Amino acid sequence: MSIIQNKKAFHEYFIEDKYEAGIMLEGWEVKAIRAGRAQLKEAYVTVKSGELYLFGSHISPLLNASTHIHPDPVRVRKLLLHKEEIDKIIGKVQRAGYTLMPLDMHYKNGRVKLEIGLAKGKKQHDKRATEREKDAKREAAQALKKERR
Repeated sequence: MSIIQNKKAFHEYFIEDKYEAGIMLEGWEVKAIRAGRAQLKEAYVTVKSGELYLFGSHISPLLNASTHIHPDPVRVRKLLLHKEEIDKIIGKVQRAGYTLMPLDMHYKNGRVKLEIGLAKGKKQHDKRATEREKDAKREAAQALKKERR
């Protein structure tokens, strides 16, 4: 079950590979995510000392959060993957010039997971071609729908 998707990533990048990662969250963050107060629009994933971290994701704290915790909505969150997956991702990012983008935050067995993608940037003409393809598919679907009536 998807919580939020990063639609901007699919518009700006070609997604080559996808990986599912766990996220190290605090209790107030899980509650806020369940309330739908998370955002991935300007988020990105970086590699630091052999580990992956999520930067720029915004999780707005709930108003009834605990009084003894001072929530930071844009704190850096560590991503949890197997060592072999991390090594493979780091190799592709360093050698092939890929970027790591968060694509989708979802639940799996009651836990919050993040789908990250190895992405290559699109040029302006690629973005226009993608828009034309979407428009053509939409028009074809509408024509088929009208024909069936």
